[in-house]
Amino acid sequence: MDVNFEELFESKLAKNDIIEPKDWMPENYRKHLIRQISQHAHSEIVGMLPEGNWITRAPSLRAKLVLLAKVQDEGGHGLYLYTAAESLGTSRDELLDALHTGKAKYSSIFNYPTLTWADIGAIGWLVDGAAIMNQVMLQRTSYGPYARAMVRICKEESFHQRQGYEVMTKLSFGTAEQKEMAQDALNRWWFPTLMMFGPPDIESPNSDNAIKWRIKRESNDQLRQRFVNQTIPQIEYLGLICPDTNLKWNEAKQGYDFSEPNWAEFKNVIHGNGPCNKERLVARNKAHKDGEWVRAAAAEFGRKQNESQAA
Repeated sequence: MDVNFEELFESKLAKNDIIEPKDWMPENYRKHLIRQISQHAHSEIVGMLPEGNWITRAPSLRAKLVLLAKVQDEGGHGLYLYTAAESLGTSRDELLDALHTGKAKYSSIFNYPTLTWADIGAIGWLVDGAAIMNQVMLQRTSYGPYARAMVRICKEESFHQRQGYEVMTKLSFGTAEQKEMAQDALNRWWFPTLMMFGPPDIESPNSDNAIKWRIKRESNDQLRQRFVNQTIPQIEYLGLICPDTNLKWNEAKQGYDFSEPNWAEFKNVIHGNGPCNKERLVARNKAHKDGEWVRAAAAEFGRKQNESQAA
């Protein structure tokens, strides 16, 4: 009896069943997942850079230890996600080559500089907050290895957000100079954070398929709206001012009306022309080259272990 694999795939999605690596899947579904998961992994790895350069400049030993743990977490997240992407038939070398040559994209937010310690707070609070908003639904994504990786990632990201909000709280309720530093960081990171959810639904080429295949459960615009609704009360508690002069509560929709980010800037950064694009790729390529001997040693150790077990 002939099996209609596409019908079987669609029926699994309709029943909210999980798609596993051994299951048949449409080629476009596989390609979409490789693109999304690898971009997610690249974002975690590149995201270590803007925070990593503050580890030696943290204002206290506790702050240094917390930030060091956070950056280490992000490296781990990248590894979980690269492994999930590899289960789709691609290789780690292919994924990293695409990153290092600039072919693959990563979140535009990591191409902005961290100018002050308050930026570390803003990244944890806003950037990781937006990431959690995006990622909680991915714990229920249709592809099993991706969904399972997201469970631990989301738990750790929630700590990252708390770390960032703690930094912003200390600054906002500190001296006048510290509060001004917090406000400056909010001003610079607010709109780039809104861009993290992706372009408006009407302009997003991948959103329809992502929702149809249950890779995503909510659209870019829905997630962006929820983020704004959730974050404005936090801004008010801190005594800071949202940099969006058009922000206004809309009673009818029980949410805020807000300005669209500068999508021309978003596209410019995505295409490699942001403040730190070139700097980030240079740093990643240098790290990869400097670590070549470690990879070679690990491969040789694995080879000898296999030979020993086979003997």
